[in-house]
Amino acid sequence: MTGGDVALIVALLLLLLDLAIRIGSIIVIPRNRRPSTAIAWLMTIFLIPYVGFLLFLLIGSYKLPKSRRDKQHAINEFIVETTEGIERVSENTPWPPWFKNVVELNRTLGAMPLVGGNNATLVGDYDESIRQMTADIDKAGRYVHAEFYILSYDTTTKPFFEALEAAVKRGVTVRVLLDHIASVRAPGHKKTVKMLDRIGVKWHFMLPVQPLKGRWQRPDLRNHRKILVIDGDVAYMGSQNVVDRSYNKKSNLRRGLMWKDLMTRLEGPIVAGINAIFITDWYSESNELLLRETRAITDEIIDDEPDALDMQVVPSGPGFDGENNLRLFLALLYNAQERIVITSPYFVPDDAMLYAITTATQRGVTVDLFVSEIGDQALVYHAQRSYYEVLLRAGVRIYMYQSPYILHAKHFTIDDEVAVIGSSNMDMRSFSLNMEVSLMVRGRDFVTAMRGVEDGYRKVSRELTLDEWHKQPLRSTVLDNLARLTSGLQ
Repeated sequence: MTGGDVALIVALLLLLLDLAIRIGSIIVIPRNRRPSTAIAWLMTIFLIPYVGFLLFLLIGSYKLPKSRRDKQHAINEFIVETTEGIERVSENTPWPPWFKNVVELNRTLGAMPLVGGNNATLVGDYDESIRQMTADIDKAGRYVHAEFYILSYDTTTKPFFEALEAAVKRGVTVRVLLDHIASVRAPGHKKTVKMLDRIGVKWHFMLPVQPLKGRWQRPDLRNHRKILVIDGDVAYMGSQNVVDRSYNKKSNLRRGLMWKDLMTRLEGPIVAGINAIFITDWYSESNELLLRETRAITDEIIDDEPDALDMQVVPSGPGFDGENNLRLFLALLYNAQERIVITSPYFVPDDAMLYAITTATQRGVTVDLFVSEIGDQALVYHAQRSYYEVLLRAGVRIYMYQSPYILHAKHFTIDDEVAVIGSSNMDMRSFSLNMEVSLMVRGRDFVTAMRGVEDGYRKVSRELTLDEWHKQPLRSTVLDNLARLTSGLQ
């Protein structure tokens, strides 16, 4: 056989392989995926077949391993069984007529009940949030549960770590969960891990990507939650990581970037719900089920004060069968009667959310959207911008928070009735790939406080107009549209 014959055979085999990849992709990829996602993957594979196919094998599945999903189902069943019939809520003010169905939706998807008798304080100052969390850790008598996407030891967070160390020394059990990939990529990671080991806390990486240790799933499936629970009495949750507000990255420091976040401090029965999220994630990573630290919500004392709040925890992520956070957001958007205010640092909606928002304006609902004037992630920033024109044309008012701040807060309000705060962005990554936690709150006092936060954003933001948008250079339009195409790869 001559060299020419070998080359011909190799070329023929490559042609057959290319054809097999293309045909197989058409059969496999569209199954159980959004059309936009399927089209994005098919375009990638048809344009760069071998590279696209390898990428799909690496990150094409957005589900966690079956063993982890089984654990989530088991925990959900436990939560439902132990909280059956305890939807004890305030009757001081009537519910909106649509609210009961939204509560039932959340219960069906995430297992958690709506419970009343809670108190909440919003904390919008970055350093003050860390100070308050540190002060509550200093009061811990039994346990501290800390779970953060990024937890980093630096000058800003040193008091937080010192409080954890002091708690361990006085006999408090301290457990820490931190996302593996996000933490490894954070500056000072080795110093942080050494500190956790030195002070004697019990800790685990979340969703570790360690194939040599038999730990593997799609590497961009991340645990993005930010929660802290002290003794089952106090909890924090929201958008803020435990790290300096510059994230200690050279590029951020060079640009002078600083993060602006919003956390909420919680007391009441809802703390048991927040703790259940931690217990679920601890069980997933350690195989240890913390039944001793599980305080049933039925054991909680309900605050009957008129301003006590009704709350429901909504966990979401690839461990669940549905996109719990997206379904909650859509339900609230479609039921809004007067006003919607959305704050999201990474706003890349799918078609369903885009239709819900534009439909709201068309039926007379006022819609405001707060985003950052500048971006810290170029691809997401440009993908987000690609939606501005259709939103502006629909009547959405877009406010751009002043640089050099990155408005990282994640929350929205519906009329004067309901607010949602948590770790979830309004983008397809948060809907499908990240493990998130959201808190739905019914109570006018809380919504009023949230409106105050939104008014504060408005004072330091500039409104983007359609006329201004039309003046953007062609290169920006090209970059925005290209980034939007890649956002569908899930």
